[in-house]
Amino acid sequence: MNISTKQIEDALSEVKVPEGDKSIWGSGIVKNIQIFGEEVILDLEINNPTLQYKKRIEVDCLKIIHNKVYEKAIIKVNFSVTQQEEKPNIIKGKEIPGVNNIIAISSGKGGVGKSTITANLAVALSDLGYKVGVVDADIYGPSMHIMFDLEGSVPESIELNGKSKIKPLENYGVKLLSIGFFTQSQQAVVWRGPMASKALNQLIWDANWGDLDYLLVDLPPGTGDIHLSLVQSIPVTGAVVVSTPQAIALADAKKGVNMFQLETINVPVLGIVENMAYFTPEELPNNKYYIFGKEGAKGLAEQMNIDLLAEIPLVQSVREASDIGRPAVLQGSTDVAIALSNLAKKVIEKIETRNSELEKTKVVETTHSRGCSTN
Repeated sequence: MNISTKQIEDALSEVKVPEGDKSIWGSGIVKNIQIFGEEVILDLEINNPTLQYKKRIEVDCLKIIHNKVYEKAIIKVNFSVTQQEEKPNIIKGKEIPGVNNIIAISSGKGGVGKSTITANLAVALSDLGYKVGVVDADIYGPSMHIMFDLEGSVPESIELNGKSKIKPLENYGVKLLSIGFFTQSQQAVVWRGPMASKALNQLIWDANWGDLDYLLVDLPPGTGDIHLSLVQSIPVTGAVVVSTPQAIALADAKKGVNMFQLETINVPVLGIVENMAYFTPEELPNNKYYIFGKEGAKGLAEQMNIDLLAEIPLVQSVREASDIGRPAVLQGSTDVAIALSNLAKKVIEKIETRNSELEKTKVVETTHSRGCSTN
């Protein structure tokens, strides 16, 4: 039997696209028809790659051609898949009224002194005349209330425009909110991701921050729910990553940098801080001992094309200052206080450069349609 192209076209006009009323012929899915005697080859282009979708169209094509054209026809259906550009499910945050710049302080792993750097950076910025706030977003291990000598204190609730707001506590010129204010000192915070994210949002949105030049957010170690909740909730101006020179810490710090640089997150990384860069004994002030390695963060910064913001020495007084709730940057002319003060100046410089080159405090957009793996 002679099979004509017109017969095949007419038959395919009766095959409906699974997701609509149009035929596969009328919708342009059929790209080519080849006939070799009793053999019919169809080339179809679809945007649904699932096996079920392909099988349904193939079966419908075989049935209609066998019924309408020739029951013994040998039919082969070839599929090519063209994925249509998806409209991402965009989650938009919003700016915090009165807050000019939001800086996320992150670390790839715990124990590198991220919270210590955050506390001292905040106080140093305040000493330079800026209005500063800190959110202790390390929900599972809050420590900022201790570092600011506010352990045992509880923020007050105030009425603002008919709504109840939390009034952040203040010390050393820095406004502070921490989950540590709302839990007992020995109480473990055992929350799943959504609960922790909700707690973070309450610390940010249910507070009366007033006018701030800088709001520092002390994030938990690693890359997880809290980090994603932050960039989905508020427009983060930039991120600072803290690490020690140790190779293990640097490997995790690299993941932290990669997370902020993901296309779906796209938060500018202001730079990396190398904490515990070297140890100088009090009795040997001219000696430097590189206990955790030498210039590891400098090498990572060069590798990832970001700035090395500071190298902070390992000094016993820094730990003692944190324990008594008086940040080490307040120690005056000591080497570590000068290093921490210079870190603040460097961060200000980077923020000003960032805001002059990019849209100021742009809302970060993330989507549900893409993964956020930093491996």
